[in-house]
This record gives sequence, structure tokens and C-alpha cells, in this order.
Amino acid sequence: MISPKLVEVGRHNNIELITNSEVKGVDGEPGNFTVTLQNNPRYINPKKCTGCGDCAKRCPASAVNIINKGYNDRRATYIEYAQAVPLAFAIDMDACIGCGLCENVCLAKAISYSDKVKATEVTVGSMILAPGTKAYDPSQLDYLGYGKYPNVVTADGFERILSAGGPYFGHVMRPLDRQEPKSIAWLQCVGSRDTNRCGNGYCSSVCCMYATKEAMIAKEHIHGDLDCAIFNMDMRTFGKDYEKYFLRARDKAGVRFVKARVHTVTENRETGDLNVRYATDSGEMKEETFSMVVLSVGLTIPDTAVELAKRLNIDLDRYNFSKSEPFAPVETSRKGIYTCGVFQGPKDIPGSVTEACAAACLAGSELSGSRGKDIEVVQIPKQIDVTGQDPRIGVFVCNCGINIGGIVNVPAVQKYAESLPYVVFTDSNLFTCSQDTQEKIKEKIIEHKLNRVIVASCSPKTHEAMFMETLEACGLNRYLFEMANIRNQNSWIHSKSPELATQKAKDLVRMAVGRAATLYPMQEKRIPVNHRAMVIGGGIAGMNAALNLGKQNFEVVLIEKEPELGGFARKLHHTIEGGDIQEYIRKLSAEVMANDKVEVLLDTEVTGFGGYKGNFKTDVAVGKGRETRNIEHGVIVVATGAVEYKPKEYGYGESDKIITQVELGDLLEGKGAKDLETVVMIQCVGSRNESMQECSRICCQNAVKNALVIKKQNPDTQVFILYRDIRTYGLMEDYYKEARGLGVIFMRFNSDDPPEVKVEGDHISVITTDHVLQQKVEILADLLTLSAGMRPSDTKKLSGIMKLNSNQEGYYMEAHVKLRPVDMPGEGIFLCGTAHGPKLITETISQAQAAASRAVTFLAKPEIKLSAITAKVDTQHCVKCLTCLRTCPFNVPAFNTETKVIAIDEAMCHGCGACAGACPRQTIQLGFYNDEQITCKIDALLAGGM
Repeated sequence: MISPKLVEVGRHNNIELITNSEVKGVDGEPGNFTVTLQNNPRYINPKKCTGCGDCAKRCPASAVNIINKGYNDRRATYIEYAQAVPLAFAIDMDACIGCGLCENVCLAKAISYSDKVKATEVTVGSMILAPGTKAYDPSQLDYLGYGKYPNVVTADGFERILSAGGPYFGHVMRPLDRQEPKSIAWLQCVGSRDTNRCGNGYCSSVCCMYATKEAMIAKEHIHGDLDCAIFNMDMRTFGKDYEKYFLRARDKAGVRFVKARVHTVTENRETGDLNVRYATDSGEMKEETFSMVVLSVGLTIPDTAVELAKRLNIDLDRYNFSKSEPFAPVETSRKGIYTCGVFQGPKDIPGSVTEACAAACLAGSELSGSRGKDIEVVQIPKQIDVTGQDPRIGVFVCNCGINIGGIVNVPAVQKYAESLPYVVFTDSNLFTCSQDTQEKIKEKIIEHKLNRVIVASCSPKTHEAMFMETLEACGLNRYLFEMANIRNQNSWIHSKSPELATQKAKDLVRMAVGRAATLYPMQEKRIPVNHRAMVIGGGIAGMNAALNLGKQNFEVVLIEKEPELGGFARKLHHTIEGGDIQEYIRKLSAEVMANDKVEVLLDTEVTGFGGYKGNFKTDVAVGKGRETRNIEHGVIVVATGAVEYKPKEYGYGESDKIITQVELGDLLEGKGAKDLETVVMIQCVGSRNESMQECSRICCQNAVKNALVIKKQNPDTQVFILYRDIRTYGLMEDYYKEARGLGVIFMRFNSDDPPEVKVEGDHISVITTDHVLQQKVEILADLLTLSAGMRPSDTKKLSGIMKLNSNQEGYYMEAHVKLRPVDMPGEGIFLCGTAHGPKLITETISQAQAAASRAVTFLAKPEIKLSAITAKVDTQHCVKCLTCLRTCPFNVPAFNTETKVIAIDEAMCHGCGACAGACPRQTIQLGFYNDEQITCKIDALLAGGM
């Protein structure tokens, strides 16, 4: 997944990579920082090194492979991993014996034994700190046996075991005897949520999901029955679609999730198996035996990052995360220096990518006055004319680590490709998307005069653009490229049938070769970009997106359907950290209204939509008079927000003593808690059920926040929180602990045994099963608070007008959950806030800034290229039946009343092909997918004797 991004960064003309270096000091002010760097020696010149690896092959000295967690050795001359950027080796002088062999074999003369530490300076306008994370080292926790028993491994060590570039080449083996395990246990919260043993009171946010993922992958890698058990206190699968993945693992894959506290791990000396002794929810002691134990270690901040923060005068919290305010999540204590990723706080990949974009947005605001001054334009060589040439096809088959190579017989597929018509070169690679393979493809294109290229690997959705750019760098038209998806469409779904998967891979490659022979160069049209943005939704997300676009000197039209700005946040009072939400909204609204680049349209709704990326046209109805305006703009940011679920369960509406958490917030803000004697809160109301499988993310912290307010205002009030899993992820775990310390009672219930509520006049009775006592208890409450989930705002009308995709819960869909979390599938359209999915205000702000950042990358261009994959009508043979007009989901085909023909605007065409498929006369052809280019694949498939 990360390889295309690594290659993109390595290729980017405007990114200067300075590796193996440390920041030693920063002087100056925002807009003009002088950064002092210490460039550490690598003893091999990265500019000369070709990445051939001859030095490592001849090196006689070995060292522990730290990347693979010490499960194998590497040479003293080494590279960290196969996809490293830059692809340049280095010498580990602590392991080097000084034999000189590497210098003798290096044809590039890249070896430099005299390399020394150097000090350099760079001048920048702003800085972003992203020093990353380090997995917690559980060596000090003797009771878990790490470092004592070989088959006890950490989660990051198990990731390396699963990896094709790992110590066992992707085969799941026990370190002790290299045997395939029959059972694996994951122990959660190692190095997290534990102030007694390690001092890390926070939740690391990612461990529950990565343990579930590792269990699922381990089951796929081991072709047989593998018992996977995840021992946990709470399963915190709170992200978008995470609960669905958890349910899939539990209900379909058979992963066991055991509520427990682990007491000890001991080893059976004869077998190497491990005995896990644990206490259940009820306090009963049990013991199970496993082949391996994986410790789900938490995220920590490396010592080097702590030292960096001290040198830069950046304030840290008690866990060494960068200190930030709830309403300024990526800003550090030093103006002009921003942060993102785990250094800001524990988070997953989508959160890290979102924050990275947010930090880039704020940094870009500092530099907006200098935009374009130091830009280097990519120089693409003149395109080679292949007209009249016979196809010369090169086929590159990817192992994709073990994703393909562990199932499909890749050498057999490569050999088969050699026999196919027009194929003049074949090759196979561990990772075809790595930078060295991209360079290799370029070399082979030139060496063998290839004029068509096929890569048999993974999904074109994530990788096609990168391979097309590789062709362009050699002078080939990008549309002379074809992909055969032998991973998603083959090895992943036929993982238990290697022979079938290999045969299907051959079929897919044969079909790709048949199609490649029919490809021809296509030209892309360039169009100017309208440098105005439209933001739909005037809540916290929409206002932040609009304001940050305005700060970068772009005109913005902000549309809000209500008579005032603020959205649902107008009903909220304080964040769990104590931030005043109403004061923040007042300040933010005033700043938005005062920005001369931002035009605010209140009481306004979208009524019509047209145009295409870079040149949209939107009709809106403004004000009570519904005055119609047509607004032209280049990009769209969707920030339509969400609302609180109105419960239909637990007696809501039957008594004024049964309220939601938002309503409780109003009560506490107005009357306070002085009159409350017993408050019961029920979690997961309207979430994690059959009608709404997903977790609403914000409910647990909301309950804890209100419980803390009650206990601080009236310590004598009894507060009961009935929950399934408490999901106070990240730094919010401290508030959960504080609530327990103040006497808030947390009682777990199972989804198949929910609490029962009885309303009799003014009396409310809540009956639930106590998970410790294992019996029913009755609580008489004077207030019952339901932690109601979140629902997206009703945007069916907007979705219909603008053709926006949403998931089954109604939240808008992003282009890629990890790599493009704020881009929507349609180009030029971006997404932020709770329209994307449930999230906290802090997370909403970062995502809004991220959406603005992504929009700026679009708006900053004077022009853009349109895809050549568009539909064209043969007007001479068209009978004007209007089938295409009725079929197109985007309403692009139109009947031109002057010329009396059907016209398809190629700028507006989405390239879906619906019209081409529906046309009864076959007079519409889709570029890159014309009839011949489709039928030839069918012919090639049938030629294989299906």
C-alpha cells in the first residue's frame, strides 16, 4: 500500500529528501526559519549508488536485522527494506570488519569509507514535526515472558513474520522451531492503559484493530484450522467500518475475543507451547495453551523525538506527546511549527494521513505569499510515435510479497507469458511498485523497445497512475499500459486453491496481452481551473475548511442551510478536555464572516449541479425568498455534518427523566447536578446493532465527560455507566480512569442481554446483569441518560443532485480509506467532518484543514488535464433514440437542438461507460475501453479452453 506513495515522494521534483539526518536547531521566525542539520555518514554515496546490491552479496560480516526484530541477520552493508526510498545501501560501521570487498565490487564507485558527520543549514518558511512512533518494549514485564520464551513475540515482530520481506518470507512460523503454529493468542494493552507497570495510562488506539487484522491474515496464510484468540479488556474498533471488520473476524472467520485480564504466560519446555493464565470478567481463573503468543504493544514516542522537541522548545505532555489545544490540534507550542501523526497523539493511519494534510494546510498558509516561486516543473520527454509499429509487449509479474507469490506460482505465470503473441520480454519482481522496479521497467522499455507494457499485480485503483507515469518518463503514451489484477481478483479470493489461482492468473495475463495489442495512444485535453471553492455546510468542519482556503488567498463560497453558522455544535458546551465549544464557535464564525475571501450564504440549499472538475456550476436557492444563484467554482468541500440519533428504545419519550447525553449536557449547563441522586447511563443506543452496525465513536467519551461534571458538582450523586466496551481511545483514557477514581460505576452488559428499563410514573427502574456478580441487579434512577449514537444529516436530496456516493449508514465515502481519507471518488470533490463519519470536534477540525489542503493542491494549478477515458458518439450512425440520455447517471449526453445530434461533453463525462453499454446501435465508444478492446479479452479468455 505504501510503495506507490514512496515512489511518488521519491520522484517529486519539489520534494528534497535529506535522509540519515537530524535537526539540531531552529532559529528565526515563521516564514523564515534557519534549520541546522546533522547529516550522519552512511559510507555509501546515495547519489551514486544504483541499488544493485552487489556490495551486500559479497559482504562477509553480519549484524542483527533490527527491522525484522532480530529474527534473522543482515549484512553489514545493507538496505532497510526492499521498497526503501532512496534505494541506496549503507554500511553499518559497528558490524563492518573493514575487509574492503564492497569497495572492490562497486562498479558505481559509491563506497566512501571517509564519510564523516557534516553540519548543513536549510532555510524554510515553516516546519512540520512527524518523528513517528516506537513500539513499546515489553522486556520489563516478566510475567509475559517476552525475551525469555522465543515463541512470545510482539505485534510488530509478528507483522515482520507475516511480511514477504520478513525473516520467514511471509510464512507463519514459530521462532523457536520454525514450525507452523496451531494456535495463537494476542494479549491486548501491553504498554498501554497501564499506569502501574509501565506508566502509560493512555490507549494506543490502534492495537485492537491491528490484532484483529493480524489474526485474519494469519488465518489466510495458514491453510488449515488456526485457533486465534484475542484477550482484551475492551475491543476498541471505533473507526469508520472498523466494527464491521471486527464482526467479520468474530462471526465469519472464527477469531475468538475473550474478555480477560492476563495473569502470567509460562512455557512448556518440552514443546515450546505457552500457557496463558487469565482471569475472566467474573473473576474466575482459567488457563489455555497456545503455540505462540503475540503481545499487542502500544505506541510510544522515541527518545530521539523527545530530544528534538527539547531542542526546538516544543512543549510535551506527561507521555511525551506534543501538547496541543482541542481547537488547534496540529499546532505546537511554537508558532510556525506544526505536528501530525503519533507525535500529536496515538492514532491510526487514516488519522495520521488526515493530520499530515492538516499540518500541510497550516504550513501552506504561512507560505501562500510565495506560492510558485521555487516550483520545478516535471519535464516529460517527447512522446514516441508508435504508429504503424507491431506491438512489442513487456509483461512484469509481481509477487506482491506473499500476497500473490504465496498463492500463485509466479515463475509459471511468467514463463506462460513468454509464449503469448507479441510478448518480447517478461520479468517477475518481489514488489513491482517499488522504486527500483520502476527504474528497471524504464530500462527494459528502452532496452527491448517495448511499446506496450503489462503489469500483473494488484488493483489499478491504487497503482495504475504510478505505472502510467513510468511509461511517460520513457516517452511512451500512458494509455499503452494495461494491468492484470491477479491479487484482488485472484490470489486473495482463491487463497485456498493455489493451482486454480495460478491457472486464473495465466488467464488474466492472457486477456491483458490480448487487450494490450489493441491499445493505441490517446491524448488528454488541458483545461483552465476556476480558482474559487465551494464549501457545503457551515458547521465547525465547513467553517474551518472555508477559513483555511481563504487564508491561502482563494475565494470561497460557504453555504449553510440554517439561518446561522455552527451546525450541530451549537447544541454542545464543552469538550472532554474542558474547551468552551460555544466560545469557539463565536470566534470562528466571526473570523469567517470577517474574511474578505469568504462569502457566506445562510439559509441556502443546493438546487442544481453541473460542470466538471476545475469548472463546476452549482445552482443554489438563497434566503427566505429562495432567490436563485448560479455559482461557478473549481472545487467542492462537502461538510454537511451529522445529528444525534433520536432513540426508539429504553422508554425514550415516555418520561422527561429519560434523556440523551446532549440533553444532559444542556441540563448540567443550566441547572447543574445538585438535585441528582442516581444517574444511569446506557451506552451504544442506536449504534452497534442490526440497523446500525457501526460504532458512533463519540458516545463513550461523552458519557465519561458528563459523568465527571456530575461527580465534580455533586460528589454524592451515584453514577452508573452500563456499557459493552468503553472506547475512550487515545489520551481520553485518563478521563475514564479519573471517572472511576471519583466513584463512577461501570457495568458491562452483552449485546444479547441488554438492560431493561421500566417506567412507572416518576420512577425509573433499570435492570441489568452485573458482569462480576453474574446476576441481575436493579437500579432505581431519578435520571436515565441514553448515549445516543450519531446519524449523518439527511442528504439524500444533495446526493441525488450532485451524484455523491455514501455507504449503507449514509455517510459519504472517501476515495481510499487510508491513502485518500478526505478525497471523494469524484475528482475535485473533498470531504470532512461528520459527513464522513462520527468523530470528535478535534478530529473534525484536522479533517477540515486536511480537506482545505487537498483542495489547494487542485486550486493552485493554472490548468488540469482531463482523462482521455470519455465517451464519443458516432453521429452519422446515431438514430437519436435518446437511450444514452436516460442511462447516464450524470446527465452528460444532451441533444443539441441546433445541430440535431447527440453531444457528450468530454470534460463532464465520468468515463463510466454506461451509455456505451446501453446504446442499441453501438454508436457510442468509450476511449480506452472500446468494443474491440473489451471483446478481445473475452476472445482471449475463451481461447484458453474455458
